[in-house]
Amino acid sequence: MTETSPRETSAPVGFWARLADNDLLVDFLGNRLVLISSVLLLVLLAASLLAPWIAPTNPYDPLSLDIMNSSLPPVWQADGDAQFLLGTDDQGRDMLSAILYGLRISIIISALGVAVAAVVGITLGVVAGYFGGVVDAVIMRIADIQLSFPAILVALLVDGLLHSMIPSISRENSASWVIIISIGLSFWVQYARTIRSSTMIEQKKDYVSAARLFGLPDVAIMVRHILPNVMGPILVILTINFGLAIITEATLSYLGVGLPPMQPSLGTLIRTGQEFLFSGEWWTVAFPGIALAVLVLTINLLGDWLRDALNPKLR
Repeated sequence: MTETSPRETSAPVGFWARLADNDLLVDFLGNRLVLISSVLLLVLLAASLLAPWIAPTNPYDPLSLDIMNSSLPPVWQADGDAQFLLGTDDQGRDMLSAILYGLRISIIISALGVAVAAVVGITLGVVAGYFGGVVDAVIMRIADIQLSFPAILVALLVDGLLHSMIPSISRENSASWVIIISIGLSFWVQYARTIRSSTMIEQKKDYVSAARLFGLPDVAIMVRHILPNVMGPILVILTINFGLAIITEATLSYLGVGLPPMQPSLGTLIRTGQEFLFSGEWWTVAFPGIALAVLVLTINLLGDWLRDALNPKLR
C-alpha cells in the first residue's frame, strides 16, 4: 500500500499565506511606480471619505452658494479667486469641494457594487464547480450569454428594468442602490468562472474527500474547506473590477441614467460641466475628468502588480 505524501492530503498554500509572504512587502517597496500609485490612491480615498470635513464648502448646500461667484476660473488665471482654487461652476459651487464629494460618492457606490458582484459570482462559482452537472451547465450558460454583451450594456439594461419597477416618486432616493445592483449584476461572471475552475480542482483532492467521509454537509465543505483555498485570484479581480466599476458608474451618470444632480458623482460633474465646455469653462470638465483618470489609473496599476505578485508561477 503506497503512502500518501503530506502534499497530496493537505490543502495547498492559501491566498492569505502568500499575501503575508515577506517577499511581497519587499517587492512592493522596491517597485517605485506601484508605491507612488498606492500613495496617490490612499490620498484620494482619504480625501473622498473625509470630504465633509476637509472640503472648503458644502457645494450642495443652497445656503452656501452665491450666484455672484459663478463661472470663476481657477486661482492662477486672471479672474480667479483665492477662495476657489479650482474655480466654480455655473451655480457658484466650488469645484474642489464638488470633486471631493463626487469622489466620495463614486468610490462608495463602486465599492458596494463590486462587493455585490463578488458575493454573487463567488457563490455561483463554488456551487457550479462543486456540484457540476446540470447546475454547472445552467450557471455557465447564463454566464456565457452575459459575456456576449458589454458590461455597460448589461448595466444599462438592469438600470432600466429596475427603474421601471420603482415608482417615479422614489427614483431619486433609490438611484444609488439601482446603480449598485446594476454594477453587481454586470461583473459577477468573472468571479464565477474563475472560482468554478479552482473549485473543480479542489473538490477532487483528498482533504475534501476526508471531509465527506466525516459526514460534513456540502455547504460546510464548500464554505470551510474549498472556499479559503480558491480565493487566490479574487483580490486581483476585486482590484481591477473596482476600477471598471468606477468607470461604469461614471458612464451611467454621464449618460443621465445614474445619480441625480443633487447626488453628484464624477460622472455627473463631467456631464453637467460639458454643457459649458464650449463657452470657455474648461475647468468644469477637466478637473473632474483628471480626478477620475488618476483614480482609475492608480487602481489598475495596483491590480496589475497584485496579479503578478500573487501568481506563484511568476515568483
